Amino acid sequence: MSLAHGRPYLAIPGPSAMPDRVLNAMHRAAPNIYEGALHEMVASLWPDLKRIAGTEHQVALYIANGHGAWEAANANLFSRGDRALVLATGRFGHGWAESARALGVDVQLIDFGRTAPADPARLEEALRADPGHRIKAVLVTHVDTATSIRNDVAALRGAIDAVGHPALLAVDCIASLACDEYRMDEWGADVTVGASQKGLMTPPGLGFVWYSDRALDRCRASDLRTPYWDWTPRSFGTEFWQHFCGTAPTHHLYGLRAALDMILEEGLPAVWARHEALARAVWTAFDHWGAGNPEIALNVADAAERGRSVTAARMGAPHATRLREWTETRAGVTLGIGLGMALPSEPAYHGFLRVAHMGHVNAHMTLGALAVMEAGLAALEIPHGEGALAAAAAALGAAA
Repeated sequence: MSLAHGRPYLAIPGPSAMPDRVLNAMHRAAPNIYEGALHEMVASLWPDLKRIAGTEHQVALYIANGHGAWEAANANLFSRGDRALVLATGRFGHGWAESARALGVDVQLIDFGRTAPADPARLEEALRADPGHRIKAVLVTHVDTATSIRNDVAALRGAIDAVGHPALLAVDCIASLACDEYRMDEWGADVTVGASQKGLMTPPGLGFVWYSDRALDRCRASDLRTPYWDWTPRSFGTEFWQHFCGTAPTHHLYGLRAALDMILEEGLPAVWARHEALARAVWTAFDHWGAGNPEIALNVADAAERGRSVTAARMGAPHATRLREWTETRAGVTLGIGLGMALPSEPAYHGFLRVAHMGHVNAHMTLGALAVMEAGLAALEIPHGEGALAAAAAALGAAA
């Protein structure tokens, strides 16, 4: 018997659950793209997108996914042969490095592994070893979607400043924007990369690059920039089409407008607090399950170093895959694969999973996902500790 009939719940780290309000905003006939209401609505997006990232500087919007947003940032930041220093704390740090390298950027990579954040002291050491200032920019994920590691952006900025190095700081916030606290200007980031399909609760297809005046000035001569990726007309264009290098992604924009309204009506501090509470409920459940089985554990030991949008965990192979298959086919809850923790061809791959709690997520959605996971643990006879659901509920009750 399947208990999956009914509305399914997608607990993967993007695309995230989309609110009906966003879907309804998109459900409309094609608008006039040349004048009128669409232009007025789009003009309202720019200041609100800046509020979401915590910046007073520029934002450029692209018809692209997160990989496209990486390429947009790379194309504007670098000329062929420039050096980037990438601080990798998971698969998406490596992915950004690969994107830059494929464009002809000289990539220097420091791999901090899959369980710990980037160390500002090691960044400082690497910059001191660059007296000629060949490194043009430092690239890092705020939260790596694969490992759930959260990096301390302000501390990394501090390391750059301590050396007196002129490198720009570029931050991938695709997994953290509108989930984890992020303050671009206050923390000293020069470039921020984001996408629509996670905390912004809009279908995949919009990529964003926020960039400071310093980045604009230092990157004016970057020769990787092409007409499509050039961030200048997208931010400063005097004609509507220039913001999109052609036809606007109209229905995505209506959905984004609704999503931004929802976020700002709740208030960013409240959004961050909600994600904090939901994340801690998930962590509490895993701690209790792991008390009865040492194979079950969170990927990141220190809570201060975990992202609040997604939880990466291990369960011992093949139990993570078995549990994911059970929750999806038997109970209608889809969990995330353990991306980047092992190759799909390796037996260890089946020992990792991720639980997303990003965007349009509330207490009953998170507790429901945890309850389904516990039902699956029991049905599959995977050893686990007791009391996880009561403890997770108590954690949420204390936070409310």
